[in-house]
Amino acid sequence: MTGGQANAAASVAPVAPAEAGSGRDAILLAARRAFTQRPYAEVTIRKIAADAGVSPSLVVKHFGRKEELFNTVADFGPAAAELFDAPLDSLGRHMVVTLVTHRRTLKSDPLLRVVFSLGNQDERSLLRDRFHEQVTAALTARLPGHDRALRAELLAGHLLGLGATLSLHREGAGALATPERIADLYAPALQKLITG
Repeated sequence: MTGGQANAAASVAPVAPAEAGSGRDAILLAARRAFTQRPYAEVTIRKIAADAGVSPSLVVKHFGRKEELFNTVADFGPAAAELFDAPLDSLGRHMVVTLVTHRRTLKSDPLLRVVFSLGNQDERSLLRDRFHEQVTAALTARLPGHDRALRAELLAGHLLGLGATLSLHREGAGALATPERIADLYAPALQKLITG
């Protein structure tokens, strides 16, 4: 992969080791932040390790080279499988509860990184293509009826919007609400798109 442009956005403070947890999850969290905030060429295994509070050798042990770590970060398949793992008649609620719970447990959003990538055009294209293939197209295949592709795109937008809202209001009312309460309010719109 080739280098990208210098990051025009201000950097977010590194993850403190106490916040990051340990091991593989901490590395993934630090890598997601790094690859979405800086061009690929500026991201280093050493910096990811420091942000995760682990040694560079542990990053290599879990993920190998930087390219393999980037490919892991760019993989939406596992998140999509978890988000879509429910019968259609309860899928909207399941997606909301799963997304909110994932954000709180792992301290990262399973989908939102596709929006905030600041890397070069190749990296953004890869993230968008993977998102379309692993999220939107997978959801389209599950939906019944007419306008399935349109409804899947709108559903993906709703999920990204929920993640963005929760990120924007980190200490707001959403942070105090249970995932189930958020689903009570948010899931009916998703469910209407699911059933058509």
